[in-house]
Amino acid sequence: MKRKLILTFLPVMLTVFFINIFYSAAIFAETNDVIAEKAMVATAHPIASAVGIEILKEGGNAVDAAMAVAFALSIAEPNASGIGGGGFIVIKMANKKEAVMIDYRERAPERAVAEYYYDSESGFKSLTTVGPSAIGVPGLVAGAEISLKKYGTMTLAQILQPAIELCKNGIVVSEKLNEMILNNIEKISNYPATAEVYLKDMFPLEEGDTLRNLDLASSLVKLSGQGGDIFYKGELAKLMANEIQQLGGVLSYSDLKTYEAKVRKPVRGKYRGYDIITSAPPSWGGTHLIELLNIMEGYNVKKMEHNSAKYIHVFTEAMKMIYADKAINAADPDFYKVPVKTFLKKRYAKKLRKRIEPNKARFDYKSKKRSSRESTSTSHLSIVDEHGNIVALTQSINHWFGSGVVVPGTGILLNDHMNDFNDKPGTPNSIEPFKRPASNTAPTIILKNGKPFMTLGTPGGSRIISALAQVIMNVIDFEMSMDDAIEAPRVHCINKVLHVEGRINEKVIDVLREMGHEVKVRSDFDNYFGGAQGILFNHQTNKLHGGADSRRDGKAIGY
Repeated sequence: MKRKLILTFLPVMLTVFFINIFYSAAIFAETNDVIAEKAMVATAHPIASAVGIEILKEGGNAVDAAMAVAFALSIAEPNASGIGGGGFIVIKMANKKEAVMIDYRERAPERAVAEYYYDSESGFKSLTTVGPSAIGVPGLVAGAEISLKKYGTMTLAQILQPAIELCKNGIVVSEKLNEMILNNIEKISNYPATAEVYLKDMFPLEEGDTLRNLDLASSLVKLSGQGGDIFYKGELAKLMANEIQQLGGVLSYSDLKTYEAKVRKPVRGKYRGYDIITSAPPSWGGTHLIELLNIMEGYNVKKMEHNSAKYIHVFTEAMKMIYADKAINAADPDFYKVPVKTFLKKRYAKKLRKRIEPNKARFDYKSKKRSSRESTSTSHLSIVDEHGNIVALTQSINHWFGSGVVVPGTGILLNDHMNDFNDKPGTPNSIEPFKRPASNTAPTIILKNGKPFMTLGTPGGSRIISALAQVIMNVIDFEMSMDDAIEAPRVHCINKVLHVEGRINEKVIDVLREMGHEVKVRSDFDNYFGGAQGILFNHQTNKLHGGADSRRDGKAIGY
């Protein structure tokens, strides 16, 4: 069986081999609008994109390719996502009228009680950003199994083979990965099993070095042979639980054993006649993305001109209001009755729009609490296959290198998604046993007159919502190509500070400051603003146009 799989995916291994060579020579330093006729994969790393495209060429569909990439990112982009984390996938099958979302978000352990996280002398931040108490139950394995069973054509063993070979043979460390290891060296060096993978003689792996993870390869081989049970009920579950317990964390074997991925209905909205299909709670990014677009729809955005002071001002004020709504209402829908329909309504956006002053920044936006108790670093990839099946997937281990904990003997780097809960008790998104923390992610599929138009998403925490809104408006309002829309300078407002990329015109920045905005200028291509990947359909030419963000190591590949 193993030999058959290796022979089947020999093209994947050869492609990865050559990409590693080219990648080390900086062949992928420049990104351009990638055009293809049949299928396309856009991910955060060239090697991951190569894995996805070869899965498609071997007969897999978009879901198969997405899950192969999701696991490959455990080695290709380990700082941001992988087997020790979770996420959301939005799927639109060509032969199905409705899209579906698979929620494989991390879940709080049974012993994750408020008293421990909020009353402890260590404090919420210390407990949830690094170390064993920061870890939520990982969901990728469960998400992959349910996605493949319902919508894929390949087995878990088949889609894992490329990731196994990557872990064994290694990837070339890029400048960006080297920088991320360097910036997180204290977290990495705190845990010997983590340091063994990402450091060399206790120094960060340098650009051009080879990163391997043989323990992870072994874990994936076991997963390939025994399925998800080994991860949630078997050997790997016991190793993870024992390590976390020994380090003083609260996650137990029982928490792993009872975890389930969930099928949910995506949220839907419209922007200038385009149908927006995006993630539903507990991923709140999709809901508030639509809310933000609803506010902007009331303006002639194109007439304002791209990244003019007027455009940025209005967009910034709209951001403040939707983030105020999110801050007080976001929650796990299995715990709270969440007011999604309110935030999706056009008339609600109209009320918010009336609060925006045309030439003056405001800092007094407040939201009403609408959620009520019920009785009961991130990475994105976009894929379109030859049959017209579409996938938008966003997954994460949260902060760079997650909790910092690699479980000895497994190579599995675990998340720190407990930090995504509210840092104060008594709110809808406060920590409770078995609850899933609210998320900003918003994997999105857009249709026009029922036909596929675009699939896109981005990492970036709170910047996800604003980044995606800007990319969507860049395409629809400003008629940019997919790649130009992604590469265009971005802005983001949080905590009263308006962050702008360095390419924004200085005169525009001066006008914004005159309006009262507190502006912080960041670098020209700053990964603070995420790392978007997208695919655009051109039905006039029957071509696919892909774009991948140079703020990270993104690459679109098609055929």
